[in-house]
Amino acid sequence: MATHNNHFSQAQSSTAAHQPLAERLRPRTLAEVIGQQHVLGEGMPLRLAFESGRPHSCILWGPPGVGKTTIARLMADAFDAQFISISAVLGGVKDIREAVEQAQAARDGLMQQRTIVFVDEVHRFNKSQQDAFLPHVESGLFTFIGATTENPSFEVNSALLSRAAVYVLQSLNTEDLKQIVAKAQAIQAVPAIEDEALERLIAYADGDARRLLNTLETLSITAEQARVGSITDAWLLKVLGERMRRYDKGGEQFYDTISALHKSVRGSDPDAALYWFCRMLDGGADPRYLARRIVRMAWEDIGLADPRAMQMCNDAAATYERLGSPEGELALAQAVIYLAVAPKSNAGYMAYNKAKAFVKGDTTRPVPLHLRNAPTKLMKQLDYGKDYRYAHSEEGGFAAGESYLPEGMEEPGFYQPVPRGLEIKIAQKLADLRALNEAARAAKEDESGL
Repeated sequence: MATHNNHFSQAQSSTAAHQPLAERLRPRTLAEVIGQQHVLGEGMPLRLAFESGRPHSCILWGPPGVGKTTIARLMADAFDAQFISISAVLGGVKDIREAVEQAQAARDGLMQQRTIVFVDEVHRFNKSQQDAFLPHVESGLFTFIGATTENPSFEVNSALLSRAAVYVLQSLNTEDLKQIVAKAQAIQAVPAIEDEALERLIAYADGDARRLLNTLETLSITAEQARVGSITDAWLLKVLGERMRRYDKGGEQFYDTISALHKSVRGSDPDAALYWFCRMLDGGADPRYLARRIVRMAWEDIGLADPRAMQMCNDAAATYERLGSPEGELALAQAVIYLAVAPKSNAGYMAYNKAKAFVKGDTTRPVPLHLRNAPTKLMKQLDYGKDYRYAHSEEGGFAAGESYLPEGMEEPGFYQPVPRGLEIKIAQKLADLRALNEAARAAKEDESGL
């Protein structure tokens, strides 16, 4: 839904004490922003954009609670611009249309004011909704700022992305979060906090300033009701319960973690693989999703070097379906260990990708006559299936010298077994078959030469 305002009020209102703590501590100037110095520090790109006096469209990409909305609001202040905020979660085309009308009114009014349109969670807008901004960004009617926790490369239309600079924001570090606590204490919004409790509180916030401020507010209210003058670690544990971890089940952090699990398996590190597996379970990932990914790993990274890996992963997935959580998770964990210590081969995976790419770029070659099916008399008269050699009737069950590729197509060599696990034997078998083929073809050439 769209909202708009012109500037932050510099004066403290009589109702300030009743505002949420996050709003009371929201930076009013660029100098008050905590963290993000890699883009806001002296000489850094976003700082230079503020100082240029010329706003430009941009995407602010980073995890929750790192200041994306704050920076957008400060940009509106810096450029004396009308600020229009749209939530992509709640809004739609109607809100975009209203924003365009407000921007036109500001541009054509007596003050001729600039407009910044801020879209929070822009990745939630579909392609057509994102496209609706393009003509107005191009015409300069307003400056577009999108905020997203997801990778813009995947979630923002390429046309819109090409017209916006991308600034990557980072989770706040320990010192940043401690500064926020100090600011809250400076305005007497929270009581004293013992060092051990502060360390636990910072860890609980996990780089998210909004989470930290909301937790501080909860602690302050609870401490006041309980008449607690100082927050101890024991009391903090009692209030917060088991430490919660920020974990976006469908977001960027989710895919980073599954990537770490997959790469640990591929790198043959069972401890690291178990760590990331447990991190995902601890964060609330669906074990069924993990089971699917584990099966995928078996096919992609172990392949024919150890075909037992696929069976073990399928059995682990079936075990989880039968037992559920938490008992079934043990089967998945042991499958992860097996994959990590198994011999590795991506030969099958690479062969499949090479074959796909070849077929996609190649012409549609006709199937050789001897390989065609001949269920009718007409097809037999057209030589379908003629001279086909039935391998089971050949010596050793192999028709030496026979060709199964389209005529004129060279041996592509898609599949190249690796010297690990079962593929050592597979490679030897293929080498033996190639030798038989070469001998049979040489003999055939000798016969035709006579």
